[in-house]
Amino acid sequence: MLAGKQAVTAAEYEAFIARPENLERRFELIEGEIVEKMPTQQHGIITLNLAGELRAFVKAHSLGRVAVEARYRPPDDAENDRLPDISFVADLSKPVTEDGAVPFMPDLAVEVKSPTDSVRKLREKARFYLAHGVRLVWLVFPEPRIVEVYAPDDEYTLSADQSLTGGDLLPGFTLPVRQIFEV
Repeated sequence: MLAGKQAVTAAEYEAFIARPENLERRFELIEGEIVEKMPTQQHGIITLNLAGELRAFVKAHSLGRVAVEARYRPPDDAENDRLPDISFVADLSKPVTEDGAVPFMPDLAVEVKSPTDSVRKLREKARFYLAHGVRLVWLVFPEPRIVEVYAPDDEYTLSADQSLTGGDLLPGFTLPVRQIFEV
C-alpha cells in the first residue's frame, strides 16, 4: 500500500468489482490496493497449456479440482482477494464456491507473467501464497521460458529443457517446461 493511501477493505472491493463498468474486467485486492490484471493472448495460451495438462492429470487421478482465475481470500484477511491464473484444491469435500471469493487458499497457485507484471511483484505473490497455506507455487515466465517453483522449504528454477513436477502434492505429474510455452 502506498504511503498516504487508505487500504481498501474486502467489502469495498466487492462493491467495486460489482459496478456495471467493472463486470467484464479482472481485479485483485493486494494488501488493500485494487490491481487490474491485464493478460495478453500469449498469457492466455500459456495458461491454457498448463491448466489443460494439470486438469487432465488431476481428473484422471481424482486428486481434486483445478480452476482458472478463481478468487481466493485468506480467512480473517480483509485486505487481500487473490486471483491466481491457475489453482488446485486437493480436498474434494470442500464445497465449490458459487459466488464471491473462495474463503480459503488453494493448495497450488500458478501465476503466468503478463507484460505489465514485475518479477518482484510476482515473487511477492509467491511469498504471500506460501505464508497463507499454499503448498506449492509455480511462477511461469514466458521470457526467458522458465518456471520458478516455490514450496515452504524449497525454491528452484526450471529451464525449457527440464520438466515440471507436482512433488508430493501431485505425485506423478510431470510436464516438459517447453510444452508450457508452445504457442
